[in-house]
Amino acid sequence: MTSSSSKLTLKLLIDSKHEKVLFAEASKAVIDFLFNMLCLPIGTVIRILNKNQMVGSLANLYQSVENLDETYMQPDQNKDILLKPSAPMSSRISGLLPSVDDSSSNNSTDVFYRCQNHYGHVTCDNNTRCPTCGICMNSQMIFVGEKVANEISADKSGFVKEVVTYMVMDDLIIQPMSSISSITLLNKFNIKEVGVLQEKVVELDMNQGVNILKASLQSKTVLTDVFLRNHSSP
Repeated sequence: MTSSSSKLTLKLLIDSKHEKVLFAEASKAVIDFLFNMLCLPIGTVIRILNKNQMVGSLANLYQSVENLDETYMQPDQNKDILLKPSAPMSSRISGLLPSVDDSSSNNSTDVFYRCQNHYGHVTCDNNTRCPTCGICMNSQMIFVGEKVANEISADKSGFVKEVVTYMVMDDLIIQPMSSISSITLLNKFNIKEVGVLQEKVVELDMNQGVNILKASLQSKTVLTDVFLRNHSSP
């Protein structure tokens, strides 16, 4: 989790002549946030960005489900499964995206639910339908085991190891910085004059987290769009 005492930052290397971010130096926590976006269900992405901010037709598909009367749904299905899907636990490791959960109980790793009639299945989402009888599994169960997840150190959580600084390209291609030499980078970007290069350290907040998610769906120049072109927040 991010906090006010440990804000995430990116060190941008900018081609000032062409007003373009060449790449950014990023910590493990930033890479975990970026990889974390791959865990988000499409329905969750639409809710985070707001339907009016979506390009293409996915927002229309989402709206169609919202407008569809429940009488047309299978008796063992619930529209919330599509509209408000539960994100995997790994997608909650960062505070750079707003929470779209309607129930605080769904966010707790210590609360589980079962069907009131059948005890053979368990879920952490009380909107889940019982696969046996089809009713919502909303009978609460309390987990009484040790909270081993809280004992895992920060460097062992997330997706990548905290052994190197990572390079994030403008199009979100990511690789360890240690595997690339400075000369190789200058040649890659066809930089003839070192004087055009500028470094800029930026802090990441929730607005920028949302903007990165939005730009990643629309652009091949994500970092430039978010940090240099001053796109407004959704």
